[in-house]
Amino acid sequence: MFTKLKVWQSSMELVELVYQLTKTFPSFEVYNLISQINKSAVSIPSNVAEGKGRNSDKEFKQFLYIARGSLFELRTQLELARRLKYIKSDKKIVEKLIEVQSMINTLIQKL
Repeated sequence: MFTKLKVWQSSMELVELVYQLTKTFPSFEVYNLISQINKSAVSIPSNVAEGKGRNSDKEFKQFLYIARGSLFELRTQLELARRLKYIKSDKKIVEKLIEVQSMINTLIQKL
């Protein structure tokens, strides 16, 4: 079951942190950057879950690549938010991003 995967659990924690953070953004960004950031964050555990539900390690690996791509999108969007001065560098989120990326990379290598 995908819910037992540590990478899924950690990425769900990342989503929670991201949603808390985007609540502080300017309201005019609700349909723009906030939406993009939240979608990228949700995509990470969603792709881990979908991949785990597939019939083969090869398919699971492909969904992990997609999850990793969403993580890179998220990192880029958060950097943009920082440059726009919507946020300061958030150590907790950065640490969680690095943790999830490392977990995804390790799982890809093992498959």
